[in-house]
Amino acid sequence: MSKRYDLIVFDWDGTVMDSTAVISGSIQAACRDLGLTVPDDETARHVIGLGLEQALRYAVPDLPVAMYPDLVARYRHHFLAQDENIPLFEGARETIAELHDAGYRLGVATGKSNAGLSRAMESSGMKGFFHATRTADQTLSKPDPAMLLELMDELGVSNGRTLMVGDTTHDMQMAQNAKVDVVAVGHGAHPPGQLLELNPLALVEDFAELRAWFRANA
Repeated sequence: MSKRYDLIVFDWDGTVMDSTAVISGSIQAACRDLGLTVPDDETARHVIGLGLEQALRYAVPDLPVAMYPDLVARYRHHFLAQDENIPLFEGARETIAELHDAGYRLGVATGKSNAGLSRAMESSGMKGFFHATRTADQTLSKPDPAMLLELMDELGVSNGRTLMVGDTTHDMQMAQNAKVDVVAVGHGAHPPGQLLELNPLALVEDFAELRAWFRANA
């Protein structure tokens, strides 16, 4: 059976790596350190997938401009103390390896920095599976379509032959803006109900369901 897609692009945090709690907790801890209003869990989780500056400004809307570097520094302090120990979601490695071995081009589009993604790929042993990546410090942040457009251009794949996989409404909106099909995973940062409102091709609960979906539909 011929492939429906040539390029499959994954978000990283909350999709491939189970980092939602670490990221949201680090945002909250950074705010406590500086005596700022601490965002609730829903707000701290909502910003996952955005570039760091965009995320912190949303999570702490009353943040004085002069304090932004301090908040970034405290966030990084808390996150970097844990990031090498953050696990992949169960089944992520096997699913991505299967897609790679089947000849798909694989990409990552993430709100992480390039350095942060490189660390995560090295610590998880996933670097060899991906053909190209885009991060929030290399181009425009989600939901702008730039990450997907640049990946498609680099790898020579049209939007009709590209699939995005992500766990947030930012991923869904980026895919829609790039006119790319999208599958939502419900184990990440945004509630499944919010993801379904944006009409993904499918909503899967975990990598076991995603792997089955790929085999039947990709």
